Amino acid sequence: MERAQAESFDGFVAARWSALFRLARLLCGGDRHRAEDLLQEALVKLWFVWPKVADEAPEAYVRKVLARAAARSARRRWWGERPVEQLPDLAQTGDESAAVVERTRLEAALAQLPPRQRAAVVLRYYQDLPEKQVAEVLGCPLGTARSHASRGVARLRQILADVIEPVG
Repeated sequence: MERAQAESFDGFVAARWSALFRLARLLCGGDRHRAEDLLQEALVKLWFVWPKVADEAPEAYVRKVLARAAARSARRRWWGERPVEQLPDLAQTGDESAAVVERTRLEAALAQLPPRQRAAVVLRYYQDLPEKQVAEVLGCPLGTARSHASRGVARLRQILADVIEPVG
């Protein structure tokens, strides 16, 4: 029985890893390393409750754990230094495709939102969850979830509009 559960868990992780990682990355404001840590933490928690949630909604459970853990980790004041052997080169936008540039701009703009607004926007518009599920994942009333999403989208529009410069 335990082997079958382990295999079904492995199958779930293999099938949903990339989608869950993209969600975690957006919730972390584009920080790839924090997203990996966050997703690993969520999958460890899922492993312990796998027998209970395997037949119901494991992805919803992971989504909830990710959103809450991202909000909790965003409250930390210091993430530590990240030593590197060489300083990064300056970005060269000529080599990147328009889609990569746009995604990077959006991730940077998302990173500027407060954690709860970021989570609400990502869950509502990236994950396409209904408002009621967003409220459940965030653990807040429906009106509060709507408010977070609305304010987050308004702030994103403002941030992205400030970056665009008129040509001419």
